[in-house]
Amino acid sequence: MALQQEWEVQGNFLFRYRSHLPLLLLPVAAWVMSYMVIRRPEWFLPHGISALELVSLICSLSGLLIRILTVGYTPKNTSGRNTAQGQVADTLNTSGIYSVVRHPLYLGNYFMWLGVAILTGDLWFWFSFSLLYALYYERIMYAEEQFLTKKFGETYLSWASVTPAFIPAFRVWRGPELRFSWKKVLKKEKNGLFAIFLLLWMFQCWQEFLQTGQWMAEKKWSFSLMIASGIVYFALKWIKMSSRWLEEEGR
Repeated sequence: MALQQEWEVQGNFLFRYRSHLPLLLLPVAAWVMSYMVIRRPEWFLPHGISALELVSLICSLSGLLIRILTVGYTPKNTSGRNTAQGQVADTLNTSGIYSVVRHPLYLGNYFMWLGVAILTGDLWFWFSFSLLYALYYERIMYAEEQFLTKKFGETYLSWASVTPAFIPAFRVWRGPELRFSWKKVLKKEKNGLFAIFLLLWMFQCWQEFLQTGQWMAEKKWSFSLMIASGIVYFALKWIKMSSRWLEEEGR
């Protein structure tokens, strides 16, 4: 198999399981944290909010914001979490955030997962994660761009020639063509906020175990945020399953 075809096959496989494979980061991150808690205990505060947790939250929430600004301005059957059905693109997104970067959802994913990596307190782990993320998503972006090139041809190639793949170029910003849809955001991105606070709380519990031998984290603020975001997630999931309130024509 030619290298070009092999990359596309690998990219399509990774695309299908892109929501699950990054979870392999979690046990490695927990192991790294166990080392750093011993080496730098002053970085892991038993009460309040540590600098690591603050930076982690800012990073992860920034990634979620990028995803929200992407999904909220896009039409139906583009920029989603589709996995089993493979690549889907009824139209080509070139306005709004897509006018400055070709893969904004993967940029958002990077910052969300980087927030988890930051919780470990290890600079080398952050760097290693970033490198592995680049290698992992390089295949996915390649396969996705092959699909879009075949479907949209010269239109896609012309847009791609002036739009960076991953690092935004804000000088070429062009406003979105559609109005912002909160319903689509709530329908498609309802799990993002819950995942951020759930993982934060889980790592705080692991930190508590490493420091005291007890599993329940003392930081009530993170537990409260995890519960609140979980209630919102399950409420929106129930609404989506039992009604059409979150449905919008063309979104």
